[in-house]
Amino acid sequence: MARPPKLLLLAGDVGGTKTNLAIFAPDEKEGSLQLLRNKRYPSADFDSLNAIAQRFLGKGDEEKIHAACFGVPGPVRNNRSQPTNLKWEVDSGTLRADLGIPCVHLLNDLAANAYGITELADADFETLQTGLKNASGNRCVVSPGTGLGEAGLYWDGGKYRVWACEGGHTDFAPRSEIEVELLAYLQTRFGHVSNERVISGQGLANIYAFLRDTAKFPQTPAVAEEMKTADVAQVVTKFAEAGSCPMCMQAIEIFAHCLAMEAGNFALKAMATGGVYLGGGVPVKLLWKLRTPAFREAFNAKGRLEPVMESMPVRVILNDQAALLGAARYALDALEE
Repeated sequence: MARPPKLLLLAGDVGGTKTNLAIFAPDEKEGSLQLLRNKRYPSADFDSLNAIAQRFLGKGDEEKIHAACFGVPGPVRNNRSQPTNLKWEVDSGTLRADLGIPCVHLLNDLAANAYGITELADADFETLQTGLKNASGNRCVVSPGTGLGEAGLYWDGGKYRVWACEGGHTDFAPRSEIEVELLAYLQTRFGHVSNERVISGQGLANIYAFLRDTAKFPQTPAVAEEMKTADVAQVVTKFAEAGSCPMCMQAIEIFAHCLAMEAGNFALKAMATGGVYLGGGVPVKLLWKLRTPAFREAFNAKGRLEPVMESMPVRVILNDQAALLGAARYALDALEE
C-alpha cells in the first residue's frame, strides 16, 4: 500500500500513573520516525483513553491522523483491554469512532516498548553487562514502573517480532532468608504474591513497609515525615542514594536483587542471547545501584547456565519515549502491510 501524502501517526503509551501521547511522521528518506508533538496526562484525571486522546488532538484540529496505536498495561484481547492499574476499559472500535481515525491498534504496553528498541540509538542505553560482541538471537524486556511488564522478541530472519505476556504477575520466588520473610509478610496482605508486588514502584513501597512493620531497622524520622506528603518509592530512593537511612538502603538492596533475579529468570526462559533490556522509570532512577557488580552477579546466578547468562548483554533503556516510538512503528507497519 502506497503511503498517503503527509502521513501522520498517533501513538500512545498508557500507564497506571500517566498517559503519554504523540504525533509522528515517517521520514521518507531515512525511514525513521519524526516526533511532531507530544504531551503527558495524569491517567487518573480522565474516565477513558478516548477522553485523553480527544483532549490531545483538540476540536477542529486540522491534523489528519491516518493510523494510531496505543500501548496499554494489560492483556489485549479482541482489540480490547482492561488495564491492570486503571479503572477504565480501552476499546479500539470506540477509539476509531470517537477520534475519526480509520486504523486503530492496541498493544500490550511492553510489546510497544519492545517494538521501540530498534528505533533507539546507542546513546539511549546504559550497558550493565557487555555480553558477547555482536550478540544475536532472541531479546527480552523487563520493565518495572507503576507495575511490572515483560515482553519478548524473536528474530524471524528479516526482522524482530514481538510477543507480549503477563510475566509480571507470575509468582514471586525468594532466594534469600529475608526475601522468604518478605514473601510471608506480603502473603498476609495480598494472598497471591506476584513479582509485581515486589519489583515495581508499588513493590518498593511494599518492601519498605515490610522492613518497617517487622522492625528490621529503626525508622528515620526525616523519612517518615517526608512520606506523609510524597511518594513512598521516591522517598526511599532519595534517602537510600544519599546513604542517610539504613532501612531505605536495605529496601533498595532487596529490590535490586529481586529485579536482577527476575530479569535473569525471564532472560533464561526467552533464551535472550541477543540482549536483555530493562525499561520503565524505576531502573533509570536506580542506575547508581544497578551498575554495581552485585546486580550482575544476581542476574547471572543460574548454576550450570551461568556462562550463558554472562554472554547476554544487559542494558537499561534511558529514552522514556521507547514505547511511543514502538507504538508508532507498529501503526506504520500495519498501515503499509
